[in-house]
Amino acid sequence: MNADTLQILGYYVLGVMGVSLILALLLLFFVIKQVRKIDVPPDAGFQETLLLTPFSVVLLIDLLDLGLDFLSIPFTWVILDRLGLKALRGVSVVEAAVPLTQAIPTMTLAWIGARILK
Repeated sequence: MNADTLQILGYYVLGVMGVSLILALLLLFFVIKQVRKIDVPPDAGFQETLLLTPFSVVLLIDLLDLGLDFLSIPFTWVILDRLGLKALRGVSVVEAAVPLTQAIPTMTLAWIGARILK
């Protein structure tokens, strides 16, 4: 690979990160309205919380992870804490901290898995 190819690849990666961050910020307002309607018990585990959580929340977490890479950890922690989805915080932090997993929508896959396996 020459320098021009790497530069173009870098621009594409930055573009994808920027678009996902903008989409995440737009989705945040929708998620805040939507999550107010659900009632997650304080002692709910990860799977139970995922079953009660709307898809837009896990999509928001995955978009933040893609847009901010490992810098999404404090943002997702605060967002999930304020939304009352504390059972999702630990998994979200671990997933964001593992290198090269940002392009994999881990929370979305976990949400789908929780629905299938119940």
